Amino acid sequence: MAHAYTPGLRVTRSATVRKERRLPLKGDVIVENGATVRRDQVVARTELPGDVVALNLVNRLGCSPAEVPRYMLKKEGQEINEGEPLAATQPLIKWFKSTVDSPASGVIESISSVTGQVILRKPPRPVEVLAYVDGRVVEIFADEGVSVETRGAYMQGIFGVGGECWGPLYMAVQSPDERLETLGSECAGKIVVVGSLVTQEIIDRAREVGALGLIGGGLRDQDLRALLGYDLGVAITGDEDIGLTVVVTEGFGEIAIARKTFDILKDCAGKEVSVSGATQIRAGVLRPEIIVPDATGEDRQGDSKRDGQGMVLGALLRVIRVPYFGRIGRVSTLPAELQKVESGALVRVLEVEFEDGEKAVVPRANVEMIEE
Repeated sequence: MAHAYTPGLRVTRSATVRKERRLPLKGDVIVENGATVRRDQVVARTELPGDVVALNLVNRLGCSPAEVPRYMLKKEGQEINEGEPLAATQPLIKWFKSTVDSPASGVIESISSVTGQVILRKPPRPVEVLAYVDGRVVEIFADEGVSVETRGAYMQGIFGVGGECWGPLYMAVQSPDERLETLGSECAGKIVVVGSLVTQEIIDRAREVGALGLIGGGLRDQDLRALLGYDLGVAITGDEDIGLTVVVTEGFGEIAIARKTFDILKDCAGKEVSVSGATQIRAGVLRPEIIVPDATGEDRQGDSKRDGQGMVLGALLRVIRVPYFGRIGRVSTLPAELQKVESGALVRVLEVEFEDGEKAVVPRANVEMIEE
């Protein structure tokens, strides 16, 4: 068998990356095709309809539904401010007058003489989509958004939480297997590489000093639960309001950052990076990512030369099952014949040579390719 295709993550010093930036509903695109944009620049905006407030004026005014329209001080389509009189009865004796003030600002959407309800629509909420990365607009999606293209270092992680953020990259450790105990005030406003384990203590300290994001090799399940306040389960992450973004490059537990990933991060120290913790494991896999746009726009060695070639001799991979879980190596042999594994099943295998020179035969289904 010449090669096989295996889902993988991408870790490369130089890649062309396109990010689609779309609105949740139709709106206005405010940049032109070909324009150069910065990560914090608004590229499209729209307005989400405001929340609805339903008011039962029959009980509040002590009248019948048919009388409600007559007692209204505002008509359908008119604006009203919070605390402004909305409706009032008209008794012969003014002491018995009942008045209802508006609980919120908005527009009177409907007045029903059948139910006696008044529907108030709060003001629309503005939504803006930012470019997220420094780059160039290469495609316009009419009334929806744009596609921004950039070139630079691109690293995908295994898991992440928190939304998009950007800032200078700071190396708080000197080696990929170092475990950091605390953070200093120098991490304020930065994306911080913290080594082999992102602990709850590090997360708390990062929020205290004002760090924007954390990058580490692994994360313990109990620390993730403490961070979120609940068990995550099967879900799409990225919308958590946790005060920062966390990306783990290798998996759960204490795992050293892959040497290739660490070396790229180290070379990019001090540069502006864009980070997203959004993760989806099931169909339509979405991985957390670290993007370091190259201001020079020049190609560098190490670009993806095997994109689309699948599993070939020399390809970089990570084993994702015990007993070699988390170890990284390269394909040294691709036997064509099926081989029996411990379960008794006949499967396709490969031989991998790890970074320390050790070799092992593992099922091809137990590895994940790392696109260089």
